[in-house]
Amino acid sequence: MAGVGFIVGAMLMLREARRRGFDETKITSVLTWALIGSILGARLFTVPAHLDEGLIEALQPFKSFSIMGGFAGGIIVGWIRMRMLRLDVLAHMDMASFGLAIGTVVGRIGDLFIVEHLGGRTDFFLGYELKPGYDVAPQHDALEVLCETQGQCGPYHHAALYDLLGAAVLLGLLYLIARNWGRIRYGALIFIWSAWYGCQRFLIDFTRNTDLPNADAMAGPFTWSQWTGLTVGVLSVAVLLWITLGARTPVVSEEEDAARGAALPA
Repeated sequence: MAGVGFIVGAMLMLREARRRGFDETKITSVLTWALIGSILGARLFTVPAHLDEGLIEALQPFKSFSIMGGFAGGIIVGWIRMRMLRLDVLAHMDMASFGLAIGTVVGRIGDLFIVEHLGGRTDFFLGYELKPGYDVAPQHDALEVLCETQGQCGPYHHAALYDLLGAAVLLGLLYLIARNWGRIRYGALIFIWSAWYGCQRFLIDFTRNTDLPNADAMAGPFTWSQWTGLTVGVLSVAVLLWITLGARTPVVSEEEDAARGAALPA
């Protein structure tokens, strides 16, 4: 479903590019590079969280994967390809923001299918309750045992569901801003995405169960994902304020798009 999410997100970006008159062939090249970057990033950005197990173990090819690492790898490699093709980075990253949001929604459906990323126990109505005999994601084998032997079947926080719902709200917000805010500036959408998603991951990880085997690695009071999300969120808010309040980039318009490589409508 992560792969399907990437495809759906790419299609949404291309649709937005088509609407604004940007070169779809070049964008397809960027997306191809970004796909490779996201696969590498999803794996490599988790290595620091496992260094306490030894370098060899941390570098195992299928040790763990991270959606935030995938985002980072895809964005970095996509940026490199945009620079190679001399594409306007802010305009294209704004268009990519829609795809990044919907890609999260679709990708997280896979976590719901296999019941992955359950957190601590909760009375929240969206919690997931195991039953004896349930076979959920391998990372929750310990929860299955607790349910079978001690009757501790939950409900448990469903962090993946929360991430899906938050990304869906973010997608709607991006469209609302893009269609109804007449003074939006280049770069605003991508930094709204990163500010929201970074803060979202920071908050959602408070629901994670860090006491069980195979739990997320901690670095002080927070998980590695929380540190990453908090850093990205704070920096993105700062850049967003710098762009919008400081009027550091032009307001989006057809004429400005044309100056950045788009074809004006006939």
